[in-house]
Amino acid sequence: MQAEAVLPIRDETWEMIRRLIAFDTTSRESNLGLIEWVRDWLKGHGIESRLTYDATGKKANLFATVGEGPRPGIVLSGHTDVVPVDGQAWDSDPFQATLVGDRIYARGSADMKSFIAVALAHTPKFLQAGLKAPVHFALSYDEEVGCIGVRGLLEDLARNGIRPAGCIVGEPTGMQPVIAHKGMRTFKCRVHGKEAHSSLTTQGVNAIEYAAKLIVFIRQLAERMRDLESRDYNFDVPFTTLQTGLIQGGTAPNIVPRECLFHFEFRYLPGADPDALEREIRDYAKNVLEPEMRKVAPEAGIEIEGKSQIPGLSTAEEEAITALAQRLARAERVRKVAYATEAGLFQKAGIPSIICGPGSIEQAHKPNEYITLEQVALCEAFMDRLTAELSR
Repeated sequence: MQAEAVLPIRDETWEMIRRLIAFDTTSRESNLGLIEWVRDWLKGHGIESRLTYDATGKKANLFATVGEGPRPGIVLSGHTDVVPVDGQAWDSDPFQATLVGDRIYARGSADMKSFIAVALAHTPKFLQAGLKAPVHFALSYDEEVGCIGVRGLLEDLARNGIRPAGCIVGEPTGMQPVIAHKGMRTFKCRVHGKEAHSSLTTQGVNAIEYAAKLIVFIRQLAERMRDLESRDYNFDVPFTTLQTGLIQGGTAPNIVPRECLFHFEFRYLPGADPDALEREIRDYAKNVLEPEMRKVAPEAGIEIEGKSQIPGLSTAEEEAITALAQRLARAERVRKVAYATEAGLFQKAGIPSIICGPGSIEQAHKPNEYITLEQVALCEAFMDRLTAELSR
């Protein structure tokens, strides 16, 4: 079925969405099939790409520049990886774009291959426009597992003196500009106790129970953050949050458990001090829990490993990139969101950034993920206006 039979989005956009969706770029898999296809497609339009690889050589970022205007350009940024479909009940093949009514169903349709597809499909129009400021495509790997890939891309830009004027990260926002998001830190904690028969609990150190004590402490910190007066009600959750999301431990019901592993995170407001929160947790583990544990077993202890850090985004409403995004989206207001994106890393690298893309974050990561054709069409109009802006 042709997309224009339901709502007129461009044939080239629909075809690009179909092609990008067909690559299984689940974060655990290589994304090279997609990246190399995009590289070759851009080369067919006379555009060279810069690829930066991970340590294995099985994943890569792509950076490409369209146009050679005298002014600094605008980055259109998107991640190529998607979350797994394992265990989800899909009504269609998640790696085939399926058009039903006014919706395109597929993994990555909302998060966020449709934005990438609209941007890439617009390439011929960018080339024909005689841009006074270039457009840069920045496609990353492993965003879904800690915003890993984009860090190497940004390091490469810095080494080569590439300084864009701004960045638009096309995460799904309903085509409404987002100027701020929370920062995020994630941690893995291993509690090492001492095994014993469950009838001899005093001879063991129960790793699960000490993990539980630390988890309760983290929960108490979360409640303290919730009760602080310093809030930002422009966020859907207006305070810093902490939570434990995964726990594993024990061998058998009749054995005092030697090991317990759990993962926790906090998502903090711009301006909050994540280092202070981390110190409190580490100090409690080291100075309160470990001395108790080592009275029974000197080898017992707690290891807290930082897994990922994503800085928050805080772009002023007066910034040029904010005003540009509002004009392009025809939006009177801007928003703030609780989830984290690569935009915070672009901003940290000195590139003013906002988030604006088609689709809804409420559809992301779910079975039967979808994007509406209306949202795709709005993104096409956004690119049309960007072309006009950069051609002046």
